[in-house]
Amino acid sequence: MNISHQNIDEINAVITVDLVPEDYNPQVDKAIKEQAKKAKLPGFRPGMVPVSHIRRTYGKAILFDEINRLVSDHINQYISDNKLDILGQPLPKEDDKSDYNWDFNDTFSFNYEIGLAPQFEIPFNEKSKFPEYVIKADEETLESRMKNLRRSYGKMTNPEVSEDGDVLYAELKQLDTEGNELEGGIVNTASVRTDLVADKKIRKTLIGLKKDDEVTLDVKKAFKNASDIARILGVTEEEVESLDNPVFKLTVKNINRLEEAELTEDFYNKLFGEGVVKTEAEFKEKVREEVESMFVQNAA
Repeated sequence: MNISHQNIDEINAVITVDLVPEDYNPQVDKAIKEQAKKAKLPGFRPGMVPVSHIRRTYGKAILFDEINRLVSDHINQYISDNKLDILGQPLPKEDDKSDYNWDFNDTFSFNYEIGLAPQFEIPFNEKSKFPEYVIKADEETLESRMKNLRRSYGKMTNPEVSEDGDVLYAELKQLDTEGNELEGGIVNTASVRTDLVADKKIRKTLIGLKKDDEVTLDVKKAFKNASDIARILGVTEEEVESLDNPVFKLTVKNINRLEEAELTEDFYNKLFGEGVVKTEAEFKEKVREEVESMFVQNAA
């Protein structure tokens, strides 16, 4: 076997692998014998299929597989031995000869293209200095983080009238095209998050509701994701796709609201420890430090 490579330019090269029968026949003969031991063919007892029959029937396929394995293994070893710093994996040349007879006495030559990692130097040493950039948290990010913290330590309430962001615990009954309850239609009781309603007009109809109030809801217009609709209706996503009429009567059973935690000393102590933060300004500054520290970690 002969393996060599030729540089085309600074970042491209070709590896050539030349094979003669002596290189591959030992592996091919071994593979054929192993196949004969494992083969289960009509007219032969298991493990008693003649090697000549396997060679005649499956020989070329085995030859092809073994040569591919042999070439791949030796190319990888060649790259390692010659310390070639390549990008990606070797690829067979598109214009390479491919009209072999795949006989057991063929001589093969395969060419593989490789991408070479470009050589470059970064001129710095232990005395070099570099600027350190501090990523500042904007007001929108700070307000969002503060809001999430307050919600995490908030409490669940049951107001009389719904507002945007509330969760409606409601019964949903499928309607027919005339607006009547559909006989044998879908009926389910579930929590409906108003913040997931994408259609603004429909979202407004869910604000200002009280217990036992009823509204019609086109679930396919209201929600973007089939998974949200499936959860609310208690069906599969496939059933959502095949809905003949996606309009439902929604009857409010209860209204759930997560009240944000008030900015009190007790809230600050739970978050940061006793006496660390005492005012809203200090709370905001502490959150800023946390967010900007996270930016630094993500940039590292």
